[in-house]
Amino acid sequence: MKYIYFDASSGLSGDMILGALLDLGVSSSLFREKMAELKLPVEIQLKETKRASLRGLKVDVLVKAKKTAARKRSDIENIIKKSRFSSSVKKNASAIFKKLFEAEARVHGHRVNETHLHEAGADDAIVDIVGCCFLAETLEISEFYCSPLNLGQGWVKSSHGRLPVPAPAVAELLKGIPVYSAWIKQELVTPTGAAIVSTLVKKFIPLPELSYEKIGYGAGTRNFRDLPNILRAFYGNKEEFNAKKKACMIEANIDDSNPQVLATFFDTAFKLGAQDVFLTPILMKKGRLATKLTVLAEIDKIDSLISAVFKETSSIGVRYFPVERRVLERKIEKVSIHGEKVAIKISYQEGKEVNIQPEFSDCLKLAKKSDLSVKEIMQLVLKEFYKERKKPRKD
Repeated sequence: MKYIYFDASSGLSGDMILGALLDLGVSSSLFREKMAELKLPVEIQLKETKRASLRGLKVDVLVKAKKTAARKRSDIENIIKKSRFSSSVKKNASAIFKKLFEAEARVHGHRVNETHLHEAGADDAIVDIVGCCFLAETLEISEFYCSPLNLGQGWVKSSHGRLPVPAPAVAELLKGIPVYSAWIKQELVTPTGAAIVSTLVKKFIPLPELSYEKIGYGAGTRNFRDLPNILRAFYGNKEEFNAKKKACMIEANIDDSNPQVLATFFDTAFKLGAQDVFLTPILMKKGRLATKLTVLAEIDKIDSLISAVFKETSSIGVRYFPVERRVLERKIEKVSIHGEKVAIKISYQEGKEVNIQPEFSDCLKLAKKSDLSVKEIMQLVLKEFYKERKKPRKD
C-alpha cells in the first residue's frame, strides 16, 4: 500500500489535489472515462502550466450548463449512489460532502438537510471530490498526511458577499488542524480542499523523514509572483513512511512510591496517548531498591504525560529524550472459533509476511468460556486461519 504527503505551503483546493494525484501517472483518459459515470454536464481539461517558474498539472472542470443550481446533500448523495464507483470511493466521497454540509450549516445557522451548497456544490466540486477518492483508490493510497496549511489572508468573494480569509466554512472544517497565514493576501485554502483533507488526512505534520518514489505537482488557478501556487504530493510505500517514527522516552527513578500507585499509572498514561509503559527494578545510590518508570510516546504527548507523572507518582523529576522506532506494517484479520471472532495480527516487512500472531486477549476470553487452555485456543486459531487461506478465493 502507498502513502501521500501533501506539501500545502501554497495552500490547496480540490483542483490542485486532482492535479497533484493525476501528475503521479494516472491515465488521463481513464480519469475522464470514470468521471463520465457521474453523468454531469462537464468537460475536463488537463494541461501542464507554470506557477512562478515551477511546472504543475492544471485541472479545469468546465461546466457546460450556463448556471449550476445549488444542491442539497440529498441531491449529491443520489449522484454518487447512482454511479458505478466502488463502495470505498462512494463512502469516502459521501464522508467528505457530509463534513462540507455540516460546516456550511454551522456557519450559516441552518439545518443540514436545509443547507444548499453554491460554489462548493457546483458540478466541478463533485468531480473534485469524487475524482480525488477515485484517484486515491487507483494509486492504492491507504494513508494521507499533510503539512500545516497556509490559509493566506485578506478577503474572498462568495455568493454570501465578501468574507474574511479563512472563509467561515474553511475555518469550521479545519478545527483542530495546524494552520498559519503567510506571504499572500489571497484565499489559499478553499472549502472543497479543506473538506477533502480534513476527512482523508491521518495527521498534519511538518515534512518528516521519509523515502518517496514520485512527486506529483498540482497547479492552482492563480499565478502569484512571490509564491509558486503548487501543491506537491510525495508518493511512496506506506512501509517507508512508517518505518522510522520519531518518539520520546520519559524516565523517572522512584524509590518511595507505593507499587499499587505505580500500577494504576498505566491506565492514566495510555489514556493520555502513551505508546508503551513499563517498570524496571533498579538499584540506586546507597543500595536503595527502586523502580524505573518508562513511558514511550509521540513528542506532542510528552507535556501531558510528564504532568501526569508528577501528579500521580511521588517522582519530583523526570528525564526525557527523543528516540527512533522502527515499526512493521500490520493488518488485522479475523477467524471464527466456537462461534466467536478472534483477531489475528499479521506483520509485514517489504511486503512479505514476517509474523502471524493470534490476539491474546481474544484467546483468553474464549478460553474462559471453554474447557481449553489459552495455548490450545491459540493453536486452534492458527489452524483455522491457515485452513481459510487454502480455500479458493471468490472474486
